[in-house]
Amino acid sequence: MTQYEPAKMGEECPVIIEARNVSFTYEGEDESRALPAVNGVSLAVREGEYVCLLGRNGSGKSTLAKLFNLIFTPDSGEILINGKSVSEDMTDDELFEIRRTVGMVFQNPDNQLVATVVEEDVAFGPENLGIPSAEIRSRVDEALSLVGMSEYAKTAPHMLSGGQKQRIAIAGVLAMMPRCIIFDEATAMLDPGGRHDVMEILHRLNKERGITVLNITHHMDEAISADRIYVMNEGRVMLSGTPKEVFRDIEALRTAALEAPAGTELLYELNRLGGDFSLPCLDFAECAEIIANKYKEKN
Repeated sequence: MTQYEPAKMGEECPVIIEARNVSFTYEGEDESRALPAVNGVSLAVREGEYVCLLGRNGSGKSTLAKLFNLIFTPDSGEILINGKSVSEDMTDDELFEIRRTVGMVFQNPDNQLVATVVEEDVAFGPENLGIPSAEIRSRVDEALSLVGMSEYAKTAPHMLSGGQKQRIAIAGVLAMMPRCIIFDEATAMLDPGGRHDVMEILHRLNKERGITVLNITHHMDEAISADRIYVMNEGRVMLSGTPKEVFRDIEALRTAALEAPAGTELLYELNRLGGDFSLPCLDFAECAEIIANKYKEKN
């Protein structure tokens, strides 16, 4: 399986996904009163980055993910994948190439598992791409190894836990060797243990394999280590920047019905009561240490 070299962050990194003033409205009975799910969104994801797209339910973030993966096409604006503008009239070969470039892991793994045996499910994508059998075997073995599921290769997916199913869904995408993977609320249905395991895989793919990751989530702790964050609200990007830049703006996050990481929220509330703490503080243990040191200074 190809290993992409981790890119150095900065303006020299090529853009792999780009939205230019993109809008999309779901068809409804009364289109004259329908509000855009995505409304004039512009953003870019660079090669090798770990980017988080944050927003509450209904903010438009999952709709944007489906636009990136060509499940939907925009009503207006332009989406570019690896520099190529995408459109409804693309050939099947062009669509295949884009879906080989950008893979997607959905919220509910049951919607992504199609076979009765794990290894057959992981092989499904490469088979549809016309990959030779020997190469498929190699890809399946490595993908299962990467997500820690090799021992379940002959198991029926319905026998697995939610976290294990999500690992298989990730393996199925990995076997197609995408340069970028979109995780669309991929941890939303998992318990804390399963969510931790999936996030560990996500970070390993990004840092060790150089795969570009776009993680769409409402969990603040999943965004702490991102290279860049976009915050969506009512179909628009309302904030963007590094985690420290975004999580410093507590009031804007609350407008979008979101909270900063717990430690930052605590320091913010202490400041409202007369404290003097610098924001943000992304690591909870570090926040506790800051508070303890401030207490020692005063006593």
